[in-house]
Amino acid sequence: MSLRLSTVILPYRRWHEGGRAAWVRAEQLGFHTAYTYDHLSWRSFRDGPWFGAVPTLTAAAAATERLRLGTLVTSPNFRHPVTLAKELISLDDISGGRVTLGIGAGGTGFDATALGQEPWTPRERADRLAEFVPLLDRLLTEDAVSHEGRFYSAHEARNIPGCVQRPRLPFAVAATGPRGLRLAARHGQAWVTTGDPKLYESGTPEQSVEALRGQIAKLADACAEAGRDVTGLDKVLLTGFTPDRGRPLSSLDAFVDFAGRHRELGFTEIVVHWPIPDSDFAADQKVFERIAMEALAQLD
Repeated sequence: MSLRLSTVILPYRRWHEGGRAAWVRAEQLGFHTAYTYDHLSWRSFRDGPWFGAVPTLTAAAAATERLRLGTLVTSPNFRHPVTLAKELISLDDISGGRVTLGIGAGGTGFDATALGQEPWTPRERADRLAEFVPLLDRLLTEDAVSHEGRFYSAHEARNIPGCVQRPRLPFAVAATGPRGLRLAARHGQAWVTTGDPKLYESGTPEQSVEALRGQIAKLADACAEAGRDVTGLDKVLLTGFTPDRGRPLSSLDAFVDFAGRHRELGFTEIVVHWPIPDSDFAADQKVFERIAMEALAQLD
């Protein structure tokens, strides 16, 4: 099974002070996709520079030619399907059809309260995502959409001419629970996981592999329920949140071992964080670039 290698570039640097250079270098290194987080602020970066995902991806589209671009992940925490659809259609057009939308339910971080609301419960986040994704699907595939839902409404929302990618740009749905997995099976072109968060602090890499195996089995069940073959759905692992943490980026051999074990599980894409000094994503840039250029060849 072939494996793709992608990266995620956090939007913490000014565009002309290293921001642009990272996206250009990602294309030069041969990454399949470069993603960014779609947050208003995030964890330890809250009190420092942090830029918007869609403008950043738009600039990246203008600075690159072949690299796919995307979010990991967009959520309903501060997005509305109608306005998001218009931005995505525009971004897909500017990029020449190189955009993937990573989408998930969101969490309880800073995004959850930035608009003045109380954090939603896990159930409400799941309820909102269950309405958000099908409506966004319609908005990106139909010229005009009207919808009156529990959480979101659209009144004759126009999205002409639609996406460059047909019938729309791909969705990569981040999910581990049953409702989210059903959304991935019904609307996703890819599924995204970061592993089992309960194992991050005290679990082992071996336990993480077994947890991921279980997630993929549940995804297969959701696909079967939807009348779909799970092998037709890309499976994306966003690294950095399993018990392995940063070890896969410590050397080329370490990454090849990590990637090989996860390819055997059925993953088709592994995403690594672009190194950020003095952070949880610190890594040697030279080693990182060697991994980008040489690792996949060693897995063939």
